[in-house]
Amino acid sequence: LLFSVSNLCGKCRPRDTDLLQPSLNFLYWSLHQTTPCSQQRAVAVLLSNVSLLELLQKVLECTWLRSPPSEPASLSPEDALLCSGWLLVASLLIYQHRYNTEVHQTLSLDLEEVLNAVIFRKKKPILLLVSIMQFLRAILRQNFSSLLVVIGQNTAQGATQPQPSSLQDAALHPLATRQVFPLVVSLQNLLVHKEFLLSQAVVACLETLVEYLYMKNQDVALHVASQPWHRFLLFTLLSGGQKSFLQPEVLRLMTLFLRYQCSNIISQKEISQILQEAAEANLAELPEATSRALHLFLCQV
Repeated sequence: LLFSVSNLCGKCRPRDTDLLQPSLNFLYWSLHQTTPCSQQRAVAVLLSNVSLLELLQKVLECTWLRSPPSEPASLSPEDALLCSGWLLVASLLIYQHRYNTEVHQTLSLDLEEVLNAVIFRKKKPILLLVSIMQFLRAILRQNFSSLLVVIGQNTAQGATQPQPSSLQDAALHPLATRQVFPLVVSLQNLLVHKEFLLSQAVVACLETLVEYLYMKNQDVALHVASQPWHRFLLFTLLSGGQKSFLQPEVLRLMTLFLRYQCSNIISQKEISQILQEAAEANLAELPEATSRALHLFLCQV
């Protein structure tokens, strides 16, 4: 069935949303809802299908070729297809690396376009932003080095590859410092929406980005992590109706700042407040996301 559906997808065009949407979702869940042994075989089947991979290339490119909608929020059939495409490619990226599966067709993406899809959101639906950030996390974890996805700067036909403008840019390649800070600011702004699914994706993306930066250039990573704006962001997240520190996104941010020793962002006072709230809480009744985040925070402390 997986073989038949993937072949069917390969015969479609990106505008065949009614057929492609459930088909790509089926492929995605076939990868995730199976045993490790079957998962490896499923990855091999999909990565050997050149027509499917060519279709996914065209679907992803529609992200920046489409005109932004006049009204935000609602998920159109075209946006839903983009979500499925990004999530499927992110999963294939992860599993190809895990199983070292042979790749018969590479996908080529312009890093500038991928980052701009998050930085300049243009009324993109939340689920589409989450899907793109899933891909961004996967490619960051692989240091932009993958047999499946080739990442470049300005890969449009006829464009020239820019040379790193500084030693920092050379260390971060293919990322550039001029891209890092707008991305961080955009992620911070998305957190202010206080939408659970979006918040979890944003914090995870921020964690992975700082990890990548720290591995490439510790000075840049520490500079990003210790930006004073982060402290204002924490106050914003703690304002309003839910002032508890035991919010998963707040705990994960605190853990991130602790990991990189950002004493200007998180103080002993905040650490004590979290420990006090945790001591008074009924841990058995905490949501799973909060429990995981609290566990990571306590391990970091």
